[in-house]
Amino acid sequence: MSEERIKINTEFIKLDALLKFAGLVETGGEAKLAIQDGEVTVNGEPCTMRGKKLRPGDRVELDGRTLVVE
Repeated sequence: MSEERIKINTEFIKLDALLKFAGLVETGGEAKLAIQDGEVTVNGEPCTMRGKKLRPGDRVELDGRTLVVE
């Protein structure tokens, strides 16, 4: 399983924006569906909140890819 580090220059990034920024989804609509369908986990727990604020140290998984916010 590959792990990608995503560096942010703000206090937080919202979950749907992170998925788009990292290229795991192509559109906001695609991000919304993946999140609503429970396909996305944050720190090992399913997350259905599109606007979930992610901060450095948080781990997001979708389709076998892991993103680590730093």
